[in-house]
Amino acid sequence: MKLITWNIQWCRGVDGIVDPARIVEHARAIADFDVLCLQEVARNYPGLEGSSGEDQFALLAALLPGFTAIEGVAVDVYADGRRREFGNMILTRLPVTHVLRHSLPWPADPEVPTMPRLALEAVLKTASGPLRVTTTHLEYHSARQRDASVERLREIQAEAFGHAADKWQEEKRGGPFETQSRGPSGILTGDFNYEVGEPIHARLQAPLAGGAPRYVDAWTIANPGVAHPPTAGVYDKVQWKNRQFCCDFICVTEDLAPRVRSVVTDLETAASDHQPVLLELAGT
Repeated sequence: MKLITWNIQWCRGVDGIVDPARIVEHARAIADFDVLCLQEVARNYPGLEGSSGEDQFALLAALLPGFTAIEGVAVDVYADGRRREFGNMILTRLPVTHVLRHSLPWPADPEVPTMPRLALEAVLKTASGPLRVTTTHLEYHSARQRDASVERLREIQAEAFGHAADKWQEEKRGGPFETQSRGPSGILTGDFNYEVGEPIHARLQAPLAGGAPRYVDAWTIANPGVAHPPTAGVYDKVQWKNRQFCCDFICVTEDLAPRVRSVVTDLETAASDHQPVLLELAGT
């Protein structure tokens, strides 16, 4: 199974051009992916630089026929009589059994600009059992909110482990109470907006109570002793002020660690201010 995660900056490249087709074209050039996790997807936001307010959720979905397109709207506001939406997206050609949208904590931090954040979870049906793929985009300006979000992501993983024991209730078949196999095994991807050496990254990977499998940074599994390549500021020297760093990660639950074949950061494209990261996982 091949998964790509990418903060696409509303499909805006370093050249200032907004081009959803370029995003999909380059993702396909990286790998024949099964799952594409995207952050910073916009709908009806003409105020974003280079955008005409296009519906990027719909455009990206249309560019990948045969894939299930799952929207994770974190910012949902009304302006000029229309909805404006911004958030994450998962596109996959693997069967999807169900989807969960987790609003992340948003504690007040009035001195800095912030916005609501979301973790989008899709449970995929695989030969090895249910596999949860979660993509997120944590707050950039507020360390308080990032810390709270990491704690919630840890709680979500512990919750999933608990739900793996849910018993089938035949009398609930066909209704919203029908038991859905969620499973403890998962992949967590996205733009975490902190650097790899910060304590918060170790906290994300710390042991969980109750025996739930913890998250582990897949890069360290596939590339032991090798520093993470930069995923932001490689080409955009204006927005990042000549600073390169890694803030885009793929984590897997520790039970999946033996199945990690490779993790590669693509350093070729300037189609966003971030670089895409590819995970290859043995088996489906």
